[in-house]
Amino acid sequence: MQNVLEDLLQNSFGIRSDVIRETRKIEEEVQPLFLDIDTVREYNSLKVLDAMRRARLSDTHFAWNTGYGYNDSGREKTEEIFSNIFKSEDSIVRPTIVNGSHALTICLQGILKSGFELISISSKPYDTLDKVIGISDSYHSLISQGVVYTQIDLLENGDFDYVEIEKAVKSSNSRKMVYIQRSKGYSRRKSILIDDIEKVVKFVKNIDSEIIVMVDNCYGEFIETREPIEAGADIMAGSLIKNPGGGLAIAGGYICGNKELVEIVADRMTSPGIGKECGLTFGTTRTLLQGLFLAPMIVSNAKKGAVFCAKLFENYGYDTFPKFSDQRSDIIQSVGLNSKEEIISFCRGIQKAAPVDSFVTPEPWAMPGYDSEVIMAAGAFIQGSSIELSADAPIKEPFTVYFQGGLTYEHSKIGAQIALSEILKHC
Repeated sequence: MQNVLEDLLQNSFGIRSDVIRETRKIEEEVQPLFLDIDTVREYNSLKVLDAMRRARLSDTHFAWNTGYGYNDSGREKTEEIFSNIFKSEDSIVRPTIVNGSHALTICLQGILKSGFELISISSKPYDTLDKVIGISDSYHSLISQGVVYTQIDLLENGDFDYVEIEKAVKSSNSRKMVYIQRSKGYSRRKSILIDDIEKVVKFVKNIDSEIIVMVDNCYGEFIETREPIEAGADIMAGSLIKNPGGGLAIAGGYICGNKELVEIVADRMTSPGIGKECGLTFGTTRTLLQGLFLAPMIVSNAKKGAVFCAKLFENYGYDTFPKFSDQRSDIIQSVGLNSKEEIISFCRGIQKAAPVDSFVTPEPWAMPGYDSEVIMAAGAFIQGSSIELSADAPIKEPFTVYFQGGLTYEHSKIGAQIALSEILKHC
C-alpha cells in the first residue's frame, strides 16, 4: 500500500521522493503533538455539543424567515449557542457581516467615540484596519472622529510591554479601550495565548476597572480549551468563514461579549432602536450550525497541518514562526523564505493542491487595504474561507508566507509537500 501511495504522490502531485521520505520521518516525530491536539479537539467538540443541547436546538430553527426578520427563531437560537460556547452574556451572529474586518469595525465604531482612546497593545493591528483606525487617512476613520490612537509594540520576545501599557493606561482620564489581536497577522511575532490574554487583562483592569478590553479572535477559535471572554475580555469578534464556520458557513461574522456592549454594537450594525431585533439569516442557519458542530475537528486538522508544515520546512533549512513544537494560539503558520520567487512558488504549489481552481496560476496584485502587492492561493468551496487550505503573502521583505487551514489533515499535508517541491524545483 505504501508503494501505491508513493506512486500517486509522485506521478499525480509531483512530490519529490526526498520530500516523501522526510514526511514519513516527520509524522513519527510529531505524533505526541498530534495526541495533544486531539485532546483539545475532544474537549471543544463536547463543549459545542453541550451548548447545542442546552439551547434545545431543533430542526425548526433551520427554517427561513422573510422581510425584517422579526422573531427569527433560528437567528436567536444561533446567537444563544454562540453565547453558550464562548461564555458571553450576548452575541451577534449574522451572515450579513461580510468578514472578520467588518465585525471588528462594527465593534470599534460602535463603542468608540470622540474623547475615547484606543490602545493597541499587540503592535499594529491587521492591515485591513489601517483606514478604520486612521493609520491610513480615511474620512470614516476613528481618528477623524476624535478617537485618540496609541500603539504599543510587543517586546522582541513577543510578550506584552507591561511598562508601556501601564504608562498608556495611566496617561489621562479619558475612557479607554485596550485592543488585542490574538493572531500574528502579517508579522513574525508569536500569536497570543489565552493565558497571556488573561494576565494582561487582569493587569489593566487593576489599574482602571472601567477599561474596555476587546480581542480580535480571528483564526483563534477552538485552538485552546478557553476563549478570550473566559480570560476576562469584554468583547471579541471574528469571521464565520474562518475557524467557527467549520468550512460550511457560507458567509458572516460574529461578536460576543458583555450584554451592554453587544447592544451598543448592534445599534451600529443596524440602527439605534432596532439593534439585534432585525436581520434575516437567509436560510443559512443549518449550514452555519452544522459547520460550528464540526469546527473543533476541522480546526484540529488545520492545526496538525500547521505543525507538519513547520517541521517540513524547518528540516529543509527554513525559518518558521512558530516552530513546529511551539504552543499555538491560531491556525496560521509563517514560513520565512528567501525571495519573491520562492513566495510565488510556494503559493503556486498551494494552488495546485486545491480541489477548486487547481489550474489557476496565482499572481501578485495590488489588493485593497495593503501597502504592497499581495499574492494569494486558495481553491476553496467557500470564497475567502481561511479554514480551507490557503496561503498568502505580501511581496516585500522579510519574505514571509502565511499558510493556514485544511479541512482535512491530508489536504493540509499535501499542500505543504507540493509547496516545498515547487520551491525546490526552481532552486
